[in-house]
Amino acid sequence: MIEPGESFGETLTHLWHILPLALLFSLPIAALGGVVLYVVRRGSLATTLTVLVLIPVLATLVGVLGVSGFMFTPALTTMLLVCLLVAVVTVPAAIILGRAIARRSVWEREARNRERAAEASRRELVAWISHDLRSPLAGIQAMAEALADGVVSERDEVADYAQRIGGETRRLSAMVGDLFELSRITAGALELTMSAVPLRDVVSDAVAAQSPVAERKRVRVLANASTWPVVTGSDPELARIVRNLVSNAIRHTPPDGTVAVQIGVDGDEALLAVDDSCGGIPDDEISRVFDVAFRGTQARTPERGGTTSGGGLGLAIAKGLVEAHRGKIGVHNHGPGCRFEVRLPLAMS
Repeated sequence: MIEPGESFGETLTHLWHILPLALLFSLPIAALGGVVLYVVRRGSLATTLTVLVLIPVLATLVGVLGVSGFMFTPALTTMLLVCLLVAVVTVPAAIILGRAIARRSVWEREARNRERAAEASRRELVAWISHDLRSPLAGIQAMAEALADGVVSERDEVADYAQRIGGETRRLSAMVGDLFELSRITAGALELTMSAVPLRDVVSDAVAAQSPVAERKRVRVLANASTWPVVTGSDPELARIVRNLVSNAIRHTPPDGTVAVQIGVDGDEALLAVDDSCGGIPDDEISRVFDVAFRGTQARTPERGGTTSGGGLGLAIAKGLVEAHRGKIGVHNHGPGCRFEVRLPLAMS
């Protein structure tokens, strides 16, 4: 026992005598703790931190007991009580800290995954731009040079070339517009003016706008509603969502097929469903439908007359706009084709 009046040299002598006993009793606890840490190394971070906190507390406790010869004097009892109080305070703190660090680690891992996915999407977008934007430009240039050089001189041929140039120009303009819209969404620069918007007006306008395209393809577009809800959103962006989904459905529906737009209410959400007759989406592609520039096995070559196979951005834009409205969008195979479902929050009455 170290007395209060001892000199520094005497204190060091006592410490030298105590050290072997302290190591003899505390080192096995530390080694056992190391084994436990190895066993739980793949467990939760909270468990690991709890073990790390308990190891020095238990090693100290056992070391003190060993040095004292297990003679429970008032000083030893006080020391044991202090160790117990330390454990009571530090173990819950370790559990809370471990869970907080684990949540942050999960968030950082998810952030890295999102960053890698975004980088892959950017690379895919660059590849898409290099192909799809150059294709209409090359066509316009070739036809313009043919007209300028007099290679095409017959009135019907000139009119045909002019029509095709106009179609390619509209296609190019639509791609640039989609690219600009997507850049606003991904950059977080999209500003929505929220208000109560009746879905009846949005759907009616979108179906009317796509009617000429549907008629040219001999596709019937039907709109049915069990009720016409009012949602909280921005009118132009909601119209863009419906227009993109209906346009996509018409594009993938064969002649004499049907596109059905159905409106209803599910709980506190408005439900918009667009059914097509595309024959279904392969299981290995359905999860990528909303990816930027993804068009599955569909050909990139535009159809004659100016209609296109799509720039591959319409569904990505629709997804971004739906999420900007705090809604959800999904797709699954349904009947003779697939169904795109959009859920939007109802306007507060």
